[in-house]
Amino acid sequence: MAVKHSRFDRFLLTLIGIFLTLAVLIVVVPLVYIIVASFMDPTVLLSKGLSFNLSDWSLEGYKKILSNPAMVRGFGNAVFYSAAFAFVTVTVSVCAGYALSENRLAGRHVFMTLFIITMFFGGGLIPTYLLVRELGMLNTVWAVIIPGAVNVWNIILSRTFFKGIPKELKEAANVDGASDKRIFFGIVLPLSKPIIFVLALYAFVGQWNAFFDAMIYLEDPKLHPLQLVLRSILIQNQAAPGMINDQLAMAELKRLSEMIKYSAIVISSLPLLVMYPFFQKYFEKGVMVGSLK
Repeated sequence: MAVKHSRFDRFLLTLIGIFLTLAVLIVVVPLVYIIVASFMDPTVLLSKGLSFNLSDWSLEGYKKILSNPAMVRGFGNAVFYSAAFAFVTVTVSVCAGYALSENRLAGRHVFMTLFIITMFFGGGLIPTYLLVRELGMLNTVWAVIIPGAVNVWNIILSRTFFKGIPKELKEAANVDGASDKRIFFGIVLPLSKPIIFVLALYAFVGQWNAFFDAMIYLEDPKLHPLQLVLRSILIQNQAAPGMINDQLAMAELKRLSEMIKYSAIVISSLPLLVMYPFFQKYFEKGVMVGSLK
């Protein structure tokens, strides 16, 4: 039976539909533009704009980037840093969140208070740099992975999720003689896939797009992640005012910079676009942790 809507309801639904359509267009149009522009000849793109004529397309930008050994090495470094950071931060968040969700933990409110204080107060860049240096992590992969591994917000999300798991399951396991370790790995973790995958996705994306920590702590170019390599490539191919007198050379440099820019954006975004469909089924349930039922 069809639902009859009032005039106001129809107006509201139409307004929501228009808003959602605009939101989709705001996301999709720039994405399509960047993808198409990455395959186009920069000369045609600058003179005519987007063209769907295959004769105006070129793979020169991708060839230029992928032929750079630093680019391939940076891609591998970024995958390793992001995966390792996601593993460490999810492990810490899940373990801490589960412990804080248990009423048996003595002093859990004190620990939670101390964690929350760090969300509002930090030591700053210079003390953090000195700490990393004194710990011997400077110019090592650990300087990128360890400092930000403890995320208080992720711990709070994990604790909230674990509090939502029925206590009867753990009580039944206790009656059967299961230890805390067995309960955690055999019951709690299998039920925690939504929050684990969401936290892993957040951590992976955040680390994948990060470049500041690597720029501060990593001096060896062989350790630089993809974002830092792309930054170096784009800076090297920008024309500095007053340094190039030859107009042809300046035009070629501008063409090269334009060609690399869009290809670099697509390459750096590709892993995230590939990952999201596999995490989507867990994403909605995981991000709703703590909401009212």
